[in-house]
Order: sequence, then C-alpha cells, then structure tokens
Amino acid sequence: MTKTRLKTYFKEAKKHIDLIEESLEVLKAQTPIEDYDSLNQLERFALNALIFRFSKLQDLIGVKIFRNYLDFSGFDVVEKSFFDILREVEKEGIIDIDSWSELRELRNRIAHDYPEEADEVVESINLFIEESSKLVDILYRLESKYNEIEQKRAKHY
Repeated sequence: MTKTRLKTYFKEAKKHIDLIEESLEVLKAQTPIEDYDSLNQLERFALNALIFRFSKLQDLIGVKIFRNYLDFSGFDVVEKSFFDILREVEKEGIIDIDSWSELRELRNRIAHDYPEEADEVVESINLFIEESSKLVDILYRLESKYNEIEQKRAKHY
C-alpha cells in the first residue's frame, strides 16, 4: 500500500516540477528581476504559478512523501511528530533540516507578499527563483533512495 501511494505521490510531484520548470523558463529572460512592475502579464502569471506549484510540491513532500518514504524504508512513523520525521529524513541524507526550514520560510514570505509591496520583495523573489531547484533536488533524492530500496528488495526475492 505504501509503495503504491509513494508512486502516486512521485507522479504528482513530477507534475508540479514540470510546471515549476515551465514557469522558470518564462521568467528566464527577466532573471534576476529588477522591478516587479516591469514584468509583463505572462511573467507575473508565471511567477505566481511558480510560487503556487512550489508550495504544493513542498506540502506534498513534507506532509505525504517524507512519512510514506520512511514507512516504506522500515522506519516506524506511527505517532511520530513532523520534527521526528524531518530528523530521520536528515539522517537518510535527503535533507538538511535548516535548509528545509529556510525553504519553508522563504515560501511563506513570498506567498504573503502583495503587489503593492513589490519593490520591497524583489530580492526575496529572486532568491525564491534561485532556491526553487533545491526543492526539486530533494524530491529526486527521495525518489533515488526509494528506487535503491526497491532494487535491494527485488534482489532478495
């Protein structure tokens, strides 16, 4: 059951990644962004899509994939706090808790800024664009570790 859920979650995550990459492609010509108001409508849409998909991907990884990955790998996740889950994922070499927290903080800062404050958040937007690849890397590390476990199990059967 966990294996099926993980495969479903990885597939969903890759849809988010595809849309993140499409958004980054649209924004590439303007990066680094110097003035939010100079973005055209498509670029603003791409930036908003990037923020939305990044948030969805981070939630999917943090809420569903981490816990299910650890369950699949044999770690007892019953009644474990999110911090316990993060510590175990860090032990697996998938994330650094401080980096995860920084991504979370950056995402929250960007998600709560409004166009009227755009001049004040340009630096945060550029940092967000730069850091988005870290979240994608986390997903691929998780998937790679999952595949390693799957291959080891297949050899034993």
